[in-house]
Amino acid sequence: MRKIFWLLAAVIVIAFAENAIAAEGKATFTNVCAACHGQKGEGSPIGPALKGNEFIKNSDIAAIKQVILKGRSGKDRKYPNLPADMPAQALSDADAEAVANYEKNDLQK
Repeated sequence: MRKIFWLLAAVIVIAFAENAIAAEGKATFTNVCAACHGQKGEGSPIGPALKGNEFIKNSDIAAIKQVILKGRSGKDRKYPNLPADMPAQALSDADAEAVANYEKNDLQK
């Protein structure tokens, strides 16, 4: 019985932590990314859509996080029809990972 209690407690803690990370990723996306990529990731004349974006759908979290942290310019630029490069974002590693998780998961729903 004690093992079941601890197992259930661990599941609850993990679920709470995942919800907190998702909420943090959404909040950071709204504050940092939405100005260019749209509130729902639908894109704008400045930044491409992220919802349904093949790179987001097909890449792992680490690759998405790298684009967030390092940006894309020069030969790495993927959208030459847009007026600006993707600038590097001054986020902590944890914040960038939370945003990447949000873009990869919740934003795609």
